[in-house]
Amino acid sequence: MPVSIRKLTGRIGAVVEGVDLTATPDPSTVTALRDALDEHKAIVFDDAGLDNAGQERVAGWFGDLTTAHPNVPAADGTAHVLAVDSETSKANEWHTDVTFVVNPPQLTTLRSLVTTPYGGETLIANTAAAYRDLPAPLRALADSLRVVHTNQYDYARPTATTTQRQEYDRVFVATPYEAEHPLVRVHPLTGERGLFIGGFAKRIVGLSPSDSADLLRLFQSYVTRPENILRWSWSPNQLLIFDNRITQHYAVDNYDDHPRRLNRVTVAGEVPVGPDGHRSEQLVGDASHYTKVLAVAA
Repeated sequence: MPVSIRKLTGRIGAVVEGVDLTATPDPSTVTALRDALDEHKAIVFDDAGLDNAGQERVAGWFGDLTTAHPNVPAADGTAHVLAVDSETSKANEWHTDVTFVVNPPQLTTLRSLVTTPYGGETLIANTAAAYRDLPAPLRALADSLRVVHTNQYDYARPTATTTQRQEYDRVFVATPYEAEHPLVRVHPLTGERGLFIGGFAKRIVGLSPSDSADLLRLFQSYVTRPENILRWSWSPNQLLIFDNRITQHYAVDNYDDHPRRLNRVTVAGEVPVGPDGHRSEQLVGDASHYTKVLAVAA
């Protein structure tokens, strides 16, 4: 059966059929999946049939894996799997994964284990479309700016309501990290420009905190326009892969106290580069235990 790609929205997302994720892929299949990610930014597979090792193996088709997280321990018995569990954390904040290190993951994979009877969707936004939506003067301004990202930001909730969530948040910020990135990132494979901001973005270099917050809110409002968003409703045994270099995502906390569990595996990425060719820099923290630094993405 040939690989089939079915678009989910005009700007982001596609369902992939005709790929057996439990089998060893031929190179043309991996190329087709990479091309689909370049075009659609997020791809999803039904009836994935994967366990933790299988998810790690499929993520490895796209490059070397990171460990689970710079601070949060891996799921039991694994080195690369992060449990995204409503018992410990609800990531209801727009963000791109781990942008507080100098080379955030290039790809994120999410596998559904426990889904909710209602709600619990994952929203994924196309930040390249957001950049294209900007009026020309705002695009020129964005191209010139750099942003400091940190894990010591309000993604780590100050009002966690359970002991488990309080402990998760304590661990999340236990070792501080800061990285300076271009506000506009040039995708290494497609050359597209995307707004590289989100929940870990703390301040714009050279601006006051209030001016930074105002501008970041303005740019973020273009990312989260409804036209740019895929709203994915989970069923068990699905695999979602998205390009972490040119998307943001948000886990909607609209399912009351029902359990929700996804497992995350991420693929190591290269150091972001802005329109001026200026690369990102690590300001605080050493994340070499988390990810190797790639010169160019696979």
